[in-house]
Amino acid sequence: MPAPNKIRVLVVDDHPVVRRGLASMLDSQDGITVVGTVASGGEALTCVGNTRPDVVLMDLRMPEMDGVDAIIALRAAHPNAKILVLTNYQMDEDIFNALQAGALGYLVKSAPQEEIVHAIHTVHQGKRCIPPTIAAKLVGRLSHSVLSPREVEVLQFVANGLTNKEIGSILQISDKTARNHVISLMAKLEAKDRTEAVTIGIRKGLIRVPQ
Repeated sequence: MPAPNKIRVLVVDDHPVVRRGLASMLDSQDGITVVGTVASGGEALTCVGNTRPDVVLMDLRMPEMDGVDAIIALRAAHPNAKILVLTNYQMDEDIFNALQAGALGYLVKSAPQEEIVHAIHTVHQGKRCIPPTIAAKLVGRLSHSVLSPREVEVLQFVANGLTNKEIGSILQISDKTARNHVISLMAKLEAKDRTEAVTIGIRKGLIRVPQ
């Protein structure tokens, strides 16, 4: 059994060598214990329910269910889940989507061991952990507060109770594209969830009150 008072970490990464390396490194740290390692977002959903980790260390690019989808699903099933992204990818879109989906931190795998450990402790405390170089990438993306016509359209569908899949079907776009529109409009409205986005949209006169 893991020792009490240690931060319980679940490692989610589709590369076996990376999983083993992270698990070994983290288990050697005082105050941290690895309670599981899994290869996909789907496995993470099951494992979180069984192991109740304090922090989920999440890769982004994985088969079957990518990291952003996994973050959204985990946060829906476990609203208090604390997720730290550790990935090779640092494109603006990846960072933006992961943080808007609910991740508290974002690191690249080339980060020093001490930085990864520090980030786990920071996220465990419920604080954001985003290195300055990555935070700088978000400035331009988050500075635009006006919704595009498509985002207004999507927000009205959200207000009407439609799911991302239903929105995608109506607009003839993929579920993921519909989801990205929702994530983007939530960020621009500074809303913590879909309900708050609808409330703000109605207050700003962007959409109609659902009938």
